[in-house]
Amino acid sequence: MGAPWITDGGLNAIVRVDPATETVTLFPLPAGSANANLNTATFDGQGILWFTGQSGVYGRLDPATGQMDLFDAPHGRGPYGIATTPAGDVYYVSLAGSYLARLDPASGQTQVLEPPTPGQGARRVWSDSQGKLWISEWNAGQLAMYDPATETWREWRLPGDNPQPYAVYVDEQDMVWLSDFGANALVRFDPVTEEFTVLTLPSTPANMRQILGRPGEVWGAESGVDRLVVVRTR
Repeated sequence: MGAPWITDGGLNAIVRVDPATETVTLFPLPAGSANANLNTATFDGQGILWFTGQSGVYGRLDPATGQMDLFDAPHGRGPYGIATTPAGDVYYVSLAGSYLARLDPASGQTQVLEPPTPGQGARRVWSDSQGKLWISEWNAGQLAMYDPATETWREWRLPGDNPQPYAVYVDEQDMVWLSDFGANALVRFDPVTEEFTVLTLPSTPANMRQILGRPGEVWGAESGVDRLVVVRTR
């Protein structure tokens, strides 16, 4: 329990680290799938690990058996961020393909869901507590929301002249957080008031590529300066 899992692009493998023994276990991708350009991973409601590869693939790994399956993504290159809803459903986004996709856990196939803005560059995705999907649209400078219950979309442009939303995360209060490369900022969006709050980062260029959190705290990984930043919300 509590073991870290890593998508290792250099090894073209999924990696598990045992926190007790520090043993590293490799799960190589199937033969013939070199240079998948692995990106992100998430566990579904049944304990299966799903992952994306920007070269145009996505896959699943059963940690109990080591069985791995790889699938060709619709429209080729681009699978990027991936997330699981509270109900255990898995969705990924395609940066190059500019779409959201819902995965069928049985067949492994996808249902492509097109955002309203063409070519928006859907980069990362996260679910809120109600199962709504929040998406950072890198090319369009927008935040998008897809509600599977009503099959409807909403989009909001971030503040500033050249917003570039990269990472997205939804905290325990259902506040949406994004990293904005264009403003070198961490941006909070309140879905109730539909207002953005911009928190300029102290280091530049921070290039925050990942946001995670725990109750009362939002953490960001600043790849540009090799630092972590935390915002305490309580």
